[in-house]
Amino acid sequence: MKTDRTRRHTPGARDVYECVTRGIRVRVRPEYRADQSDPDNNYHVWLYHVEIANLGHDTVILRTRHWIITDARGQTTEVRGAGVVGEQPILRPGGKFEYTSGTPLRTASGFMRGFYEMETADGERFKVEIPAFSLDSPHAENHLH
Repeated sequence: MKTDRTRRHTPGARDVYECVTRGIRVRVRPEYRADQSDPDNNYHVWLYHVEIANLGHDTVILRTRHWIITDARGQTTEVRGAGVVGEQPILRPGGKFEYTSGTPLRTASGFMRGFYEMETADGERFKVEIPAFSLDSPHAENHLH
């Protein structure tokens, strides 16, 4: 199976990370939530805004997700499950799906990466890369990206 992948990171106040696999573009924008965090007790919360766009020619359905979340100490947590935010969206050519989720960390920085498993109308399943993205709070001594 040929996989065409491109990655792009746009640095700035509202970092956006992007990856394209087999015509499926995944864009992620992390956001530190100071209002939900408690740095004095090593509790830091991020939201991540995701846009999945079908730039290809086949209709696909997002079947599963697999996240790998790593904190600044190298502690890794894996999250797997059906769909995203309780849905298994169908993406027709030119279509897109957006959602927001979140994660807490016990450190002031970390990163996330993963993949979605998609399925075509004829039952072919393939993985779509979620770009690695940095989780940097204002309390982090060193940024990871």
